[in-house]
This record gives sequence, C-alpha cells and structure tokens, in this order.
Amino acid sequence: MTTPTLSVVIPVYNEEAGLPALFARLYPALDALQLPYEVIFVNDGSRDRSGALLREQFAARRDVTRVVFFNANYGQHLAILAGFERVRGERIVTLDADLQNPPEEISKLLAAMDDGADYVGGVRRAREDAWWRRWASRLMNRLRERITRIRMTDQGCMLRAYSRDIVDAIAAAREVSTFIPALAYTFANRPTEVSVLHEERAAGESKYSLYRLIRLNFDLITGFSLVPLQLFSMFGMLVAALALIVYVIVIVYRLFHVHPDDALQVFWDRDILAFFLVGMMLFGLGLIGEYVGRIYHQTRYGRRVAVRRLINFDRKTRASRSKS
Repeated sequence: MTTPTLSVVIPVYNEEAGLPALFARLYPALDALQLPYEVIFVNDGSRDRSGALLREQFAARRDVTRVVFFNANYGQHLAILAGFERVRGERIVTLDADLQNPPEEISKLLAAMDDGADYVGGVRRAREDAWWRRWASRLMNRLRERITRIRMTDQGCMLRAYSRDIVDAIAAAREVSTFIPALAYTFANRPTEVSVLHEERAAGESKYSLYRLIRLNFDLITGFSLVPLQLFSMFGMLVAALALIVYVIVIVYRLFHVHPDDALQVFWDRDILAFFLVGMMLFGLGLIGEYVGRIYHQTRYGRRVAVRRLINFDRKTRASRSKS
C-alpha cells in the first residue's frame, strides 16, 4: 500500500445487510477523489456475517482496505478510537456503515480542509430520522452548548473530518468514556461545519436506542464540564438559604402562638426540610455517581479494547498497537 493522504474510519456492528451497498458506493466515491486513501473498518464484535463480508472486501480491494476485529462489542466511539490509533493519512474521515451519511459527501469535508479548517463537522439537512430523535437531538445540542461551551450544530452526525494532529491528540488522551467530536473540538484551532445530505438507512436498524443516546449525552456533559457539579453546589446553597428563612419564619410564628413552656416544640421541627433534603441528596448522589463512575472506568482498564485480529497491518504496527 502506498502511503495514503486520506484515511476513512468506519465502525461496523451487525451491518451484514447494509455492507454490500456501502462497498458499492464507498470505493467509487473515494476513487473519484483521485488521491491515495485507505479504509479502516473496525468490526465491533459483530454477531452476524459482517466479519466475513469485511474479509471478502479486503480480498477484493486489499490495496486500500484494512480491518480491525474486536473480540467483543465495545461501542462505536471505542471502535473509532481503535481506528484513530492505526490511521496513516494526514486527513481522517469518520463515517457510519449505515449509509445515512452518503460517502459522496466526503469531498465537501475535504474542500473545507483545503480552505484551512483542521476539523470539519457535518450538519445533516432534511434528516430522515424519527421525530423523537430529531427533537432529542435539538434539545441535547442546546443543553450541551450551554454547559460545555462546545459549539456543534449537529453532535449526532458521524460524518466528520479531522487533521492528523487532532487525531493523534485524541488517541493520546487515553480516555475510556469520551465523546470524540467534542474532544476534537477542544483540540482544534480552526473548526468549521458543512451541510451534508442525510438518507434513510440502507438496511437494518439503528444501534442507538433512547437509553444509549441518554448515556452518550451523560458522557458528553460529565466528560467536558464541571457545570453540573457547580449547579448542584449552588442548588444546595439555595436550598440551605430557603430552609433557614423558612425555619426563622416558623420559629417567629411559634413564639407568638405556642405557650412559652413548650420550648422544645417552638424550636424543634424535624419535618420542615425533609422533602428538600431528600430530593437534594438523591440528585446529588446520582450526579456524583456519574463522576465516580468515570474515574472507576478510567483507572480500572489498562487497555481500551482487546483486538482479536488485524488484517493488512504491518508487524511494526501490530506490535506498537497491541497495547491499545
């Protein structure tokens, strides 16, 4: 393989039905760019025939195809990180395997990089998702921007382009639970966005349930901002101040309406703040648990993933990356 200018990283998880259509469109679109490229597929523990189809595609286009096989399912973002650790191009593009982001749109991202951008995010227009996904995406985009100050119009679009410096910085960060587009934004000097087409899935169904989308946004918020903890602290201060005010009001009232001999009844009321304190404790424990969980995962695992097999990687790359 010649040294590529462009590396395309594609995570694959149970995409047997859609891979033939992806192959049929991806390689002609990349050939049309007329520049050296490589495609790195990361098989994220697929349980269908995705792995076999990737091997067949490597046999058909071994000049530009490379494949990483995980021993289990680790998730989309860890699959992308594994690809980032093995890319050789100076420009790296991430793409979903479901063809919702057409590979023909890659040229738009590269054109933006030609204009000087080092990080290009795709913004899906005329989205072909369910209404609740579009609504949830808009809501989380606004919440994320207010909390993290990371400005991404469409955080859910996987079609993105990164310079090699940014990809190397992401790979060196060694975070287990992270949100790659947001992390890249923090490393970028000249980020920009371009509008890209969005199509219906070629086959299969989305791997992101509502629960997984919520978990992803928890990673995003807790991984890039201390604002939730700060808001919790301010909330606790506000509740404490309100509790003191209510307590003073109740004591003053009782001084004029309760017999002076019943001093204990005047100054003691264990229920007055019960609902406030219980709610505050539950909320605080849940939030702090998010941060403690991130620390736990970061310190427990010496490696992000376990790679079972590599196709079309030289021995030096295999040895240097085996510690991932």
